Amino acid sequence: MTERQFQILAAIIEQYAEVAVPIGSVMLAKLFGVSSATIRSEMVRLEEMGMIEQPHTSAGRVPTDAGYRCYVNHLTESGSGEQPQLQGLDRSARAIEARVANYQNHADRAIRSAVDSLVDLTHNLGLATIGDELYMSGIGNLFSHPEFMNGAHTQAVAMLLDNLEPWLREAAPNEPLNVFIGSENPIGKSSGATLIVSRFRSPFSDRSYIGVLGPTRQSYARVMNLVRQTGAMLEEIL
Repeated sequence: MTERQFQILAAIIEQYAEVAVPIGSVMLAKLFGVSSATIRSEMVRLEEMGMIEQPHTSAGRVPTDAGYRCYVNHLTESGSGEQPQLQGLDRSARAIEARVANYQNHADRAIRSAVDSLVDLTHNLGLATIGDELYMSGIGNLFSHPEFMNGAHTQAVAMLLDNLEPWLREAAPNEPLNVFIGSENPIGKSSGATLIVSRFRSPFSDRSYIGVLGPTRQSYARVMNLVRQTGAMLEEIL
């Protein structure tokens, strides 16, 4: 993949996260200052690589799970998935820390508060392991996304949620930040959902988890950073 092709893929992912409709060549041509024909040619290459696809009802393109994985790997390798690169992220992290600090002597309430803050900031479902239980908040947020108004997707997401706690306990993801995109999820593979979780040490376990579940159409750089920072902050406070 050339640098320009990657930049076009990234633009499709980032624009799609904002507008929730397939991205066409005219919008991208304006963004890159080149002709629509040039963009269409590059989009054909990206489609051949399996990075984007064309929904039947639209002339625009949307990212595939493989396209999202390529993008997320780039964020991680470049460090932008680890450091606050976006305006307002530090402010968001400080807001979570201020809220959680009120409960630093009550680990369960601190973790719940952190989850509730992630729900407010990401508009996704928030979750965390507290001892042997899984705390979840924001189910209304999750099912308000247009992707999950389809019955088949709703059922697949529900299956994912039903099995998430035993899967986390069994799989025990080992990285400080773990991203499972769409079909990478061990259950609910057809849900079109992404799970972003941070592992942290707590009074309950050396393998506690906090994170969010939302559509694959995510603002990945922001959400990955926020989840990572929240996990690190909880470990420090608790």
